[in-house]
Amino acid sequence: MDDFDASAQPDPDSGDNTVALFLGLYLVVLAFFILLVTISTLEETKTRRVMNSLSSTFTTLIPPTADLQAFQAKDGDVLAGQQFQQQVTGIFATAMQVTKVEIVQPGRIMRMSMAANSLFFDGQAKIRPAVLPLLDRTVAALSARPPGVRFDMEFVIDTPYAGANKTMPITETLPSARAGAFAREMLSRGAPPDSIAVGMKPSTGNDVTIWFYTRDIAASRLKFPVQKKDAKKP
Repeated sequence: MDDFDASAQPDPDSGDNTVALFLGLYLVVLAFFILLVTISTLEETKTRRVMNSLSSTFTTLIPPTADLQAFQAKDGDVLAGQQFQQQVTGIFATAMQVTKVEIVQPGRIMRMSMAANSLFFDGQAKIRPAVLPLLDRTVAALSARPPGVRFDMEFVIDTPYAGANKTMPITETLPSARAGAFAREMLSRGAPPDSIAVGMKPSTGNDVTIWFYTRDIAASRLKFPVQKKDAKKP
């Protein structure tokens, strides 16, 4: 009987071992969660720094509606925009000497830069014949609008200041003539008139920057407040 009672009594050392085991496991789990929080904080900080850097870089070039901060969009619109960006990139990359292609917002905004003389004859506003098939493919891409979505293109060409006062020229210059020729050529080939815009940017260079936008038609439409008519007095 004494042997049975002795064997039934719990070992005090085993209880201490169990507590130590659970305590060690708790510390391991706690350290793991601390590591996760640290990593997520670093990634959030890195992401915020990148977004702020992009905002400071493109703040003078992107319209206010094209904020680089987080935005909500329909999945279909973004997918259509990404497909449009891939198509346009393929068109220009295979036929033009594009110096830079940037996806500013995936599926929303992209831009590419190239030398103006790769589009036009040197010293002229005449578009090179080899570029015309490229323009036809670009027109086709701009015209393939999914329901509720529009694709826009902005052609911006470098132009020098008119004088020491750093004012834009008011008379026609080679850059302005080239911008007009590009717009007329795109429209003559069937580009949607509301999808083409041209402009000039003060610069000492001789480059062309082309912006491509994917926009929601309903969101980009101007909305005016409805004025209620005054009730007729009796």
